[in-house]
Amino acid sequence: MSDIAISVNNVSKMYKLYDNPMDRLKESLGLSKKKKYKEHYALNDVSFQVRQGETVGIIGTNGSGKSTILKIITGVLNPSQGSVNVKGRISALLELGAGFNGEYSGIENVYLNGTMIGFSREEIDAKLQDILDFADIGEFVNQPVKTYSSGMFVRLAFAISINIDPEILIVDEALSVGDVFFQAKCYRKFEEFKEMGKTILFVSHDLSSIGKYCDRVVLLNKGKKLAEGDSKEMVNLYRRVLVNQYDDPDEVQEAVDNDQKEVRAEENHKTLVKSEEKTGKMKETLNLNPEVLEYGSKLAEIDDFAIKDNTGMITNVIEKGQEFSVEMKVDFHEDISEPIFAFTLKDLKGTEIAGTNTMYENTPVKEQKKGETRRITFTQKMSLEAGEYMLCLGCTGYREGDFTVFHRLYDVCNLTVITDKKAVGYFDMFSEVTVK
Repeated sequence: MSDIAISVNNVSKMYKLYDNPMDRLKESLGLSKKKKYKEHYALNDVSFQVRQGETVGIIGTNGSGKSTILKIITGVLNPSQGSVNVKGRISALLELGAGFNGEYSGIENVYLNGTMIGFSREEIDAKLQDILDFADIGEFVNQPVKTYSSGMFVRLAFAISINIDPEILIVDEALSVGDVFFQAKCYRKFEEFKEMGKTILFVSHDLSSIGKYCDRVVLLNKGKKLAEGDSKEMVNLYRRVLVNQYDDPDEVQEAVDNDQKEVRAEENHKTLVKSEEKTGKMKETLNLNPEVLEYGSKLAEIDDFAIKDNTGMITNVIEKGQEFSVEMKVDFHEDISEPIFAFTLKDLKGTEIAGTNTMYENTPVKEQKKGETRRITFTQKMSLEAGEYMLCLGCTGYREGDFTVFHRLYDVCNLTVITDKKAVGYFDMFSEVTVK
């Protein structure tokens, strides 16, 4: 008897993109002999299998087809080509609360939603108290859900989906709903499912969670499967995809088969050199913020910059505990006697979390003459906890005795920290623990 819970076989999903609605109407009425649409493949010949009791992650950039493949597996969408076979009852944490009726009370929606995903009234009766306890929204369960806050709405929807004891759990970015206490409860429930040997298909941009929970990972890019394998190896490949250093599945699979770190580092260096030769700028390899805040007199100007990992590869993704560097190239358009170079990392709320400058580090910088260029490199160990951060760069200093901002770039690009070792707060102190 097969132990395959989910089998995805050569699945493609093609959408027709029309320049205007009339072209769609003409084609539907058979009035157009010419093709009026462009073909867009959200998925293109994707195949993989998930064994019973296995936790498999799906990662990829936005638009890579992650949510599309989940919707096809759950029956929300039909594939244009290929087939999907599922053995077991599915509960999907996709668009939470999509089947709720705003006029119904919370309890009525529990029965409505449970019935829609294939459970009998008796099964829902048996799980009702668990659902209500997990959602923890008090007397609001008897009120119409249209009166709920967004947090209460998703708490109830999540509680329904995760407490009806499915054989297969499909999760799409749904473990970070509600407040921090509810999120902790969600992750505990998720870990319980793993311990019970449930089959889990997990999509997330939280690479630390992917590394922690997944037995195997499938990497998608632009609708194609690039590779699948060990979670750490796939996360490393994903880092390269993020900076457009891999597009060809054959090239990616070749990298998967290559276990030698020294060779990978050499490949990174070659790719970096090619990238700089092609673009002329290090920063063009990064995922840049199109809405960067830029200001200053530009008597000195930050012309180029990069984030590099411990192999020298330019990347927006750094592994916690590893050495990394922030580099910038500054052009001087006037004589400046005391320039100060700085970088800062902020969280997504704008709070400054870490950073330094050449003055704090007691790094002497001599007077810079007009026409000169300097490359500044800050090298340090990544101690920040896993998460998303924003990089800010600055060149300031004193001109004729007055403090002057020459050039600042706020939120110029993101920096993603990944880890398989979680800690509390913003920083990991890398504690050593003994128990006697």
